[in-house]
Amino acid sequence: MRGFSPDSLRAARRAAGISQVEAARVARVGADTIRRWEQGESSPQVDLLAKVTGALGVEIADVVHIPEGERYPGDWRVLLGLTQPQLGAKAGVATQIVSSVERGVISLSGNVAVKLAAALEIPESELRASYERARNRPAGAPA
Repeated sequence: MRGFSPDSLRAARRAAGISQVEAARVARVGADTIRRWEQGESSPQVDLLAKVTGALGVEIADVVHIPEGERYPGDWRVLLGLTQPQLGAKAGVATQIVSSVERGVISLSGNVAVKLAAALEIPESELRASYERARNRPAGAPA
C-alpha cells in the first residue's frame, strides 16, 4: 500500500496503550497480521487496516502518508478505508472501471469522474489531477 508507515501504526497502537494481540482482538484480525505490518513484512489490505485504525481510534491518514499533491485515485480511496468494490458500489460504477481509472489505463469520462469524485468526497478537479498523475506515472511504478 502506497504511503503505509509501519512506524506510524506501531506508534498509534502504543499511544492507545494496547498490545498487538489486544488490537487484533478488538479489530477482529490476526495478531500475526498486525505484527507483520508493524515490522514491514507485509502491506495491509485497506479493509483490514480500516478495522485496526478504527480500533486504535485513529484515521487511516495517520498511518498512510501521501501528500495531497502526489495522490492517485486509489490513494483517495484507501484514505476513506474503501475497497475497490465498495467504492464502485458507493459511486454506482463497476469495480473494473474503478480499477482501470485508478491505474490510469482507460480514459476518465465526465460521468465517471463526477460519480467517483462525489463518492471519494473530493472535488472533480482533484480526481482528474490524481488520475493524470496515475496515468503519467513512470513505467513499472505502482498506482
